[in-house]
Amino acid sequence: MTSTHPYAQILGDRDPLEVLAETQKRIPAIAQALSPQGLKRSYAPGKWTAAQVLAHLADSEMAFGFRVRQIIADPELVIQPFDENRWARRYDRMDGLEAAQTFQSLRAWNLSLFRVLDKDAMNQTATHPERGPEKAETVIRIMAGHTLNHLAQLEKILSDTAA
Repeated sequence: MTSTHPYAQILGDRDPLEVLAETQKRIPAIAQALSPQGLKRSYAPGKWTAAQVLAHLADSEMAFGFRVRQIIADPELVIQPFDENRWARRYDRMDGLEAAQTFQSLRAWNLSLFRVLDKDAMNQTATHPERGPEKAETVIRIMAGHTLNHLAQLEKILSDTAA
């Protein structure tokens, strides 16, 4: 399955469920490895801090999981997009470690569902108002690539903090 979405491109040929399982553990481990000061560090000037990235990942996990559930339950519905910048307005006041724990729990629950979806469910399609028709499988691939993108940011912060 190929997709032109940039996050699906980041995933490449990797198995999205394997990536989702690996990152379920890796992201909270990075959060734990960062000091409270490390959680306040950004991966680049003007970009989100580690805590903000973690809050975004928790929110995104909820949103992507809902999207897949929406597609497989009622593909006639239009997928509800969200403005990540509006959701992020309060991230600077949220607890990064709590976000990492929330992400891990939501990821576990999402994986429980994704692993039992058959080919018919993965091929069900709903309409994204900005991108058009999207299969459940495509959303899962985008989700995995999205996670890899933010994992790289967190790994950079961890590396910079250790240096």
